[in-house]
Amino acid sequence: MNVKLTLSLDRDIIEQAKEFARSQHKSLSKLIEGYLRQTTAPTDSATQITPLVARLSGVIDARKLGDGTSDYAEYLADKYR
Repeated sequence: MNVKLTLSLDRDIIEQAKEFARSQHKSLSKLIEGYLRQTTAPTDSATQITPLVARLSGVIDARKLGDGTSDYAEYLADKYR
């Protein structure tokens, strides 16, 4: 059931939001509804992992990476000699 809601926002923000909604081929109401639905949805305690990240997980051995600070420090030392 749809219910009307009145909001007070900066005029420039409203115009920018309307333009964005047009570029997405959505009404401003649907755009805001989607945002509110997403931000108020209950979250799982586990982090959501996208399929791409799941496929790439384990490709690089994290133990071999180190913290990377020494490599960057060496790079900067060479760069500014």
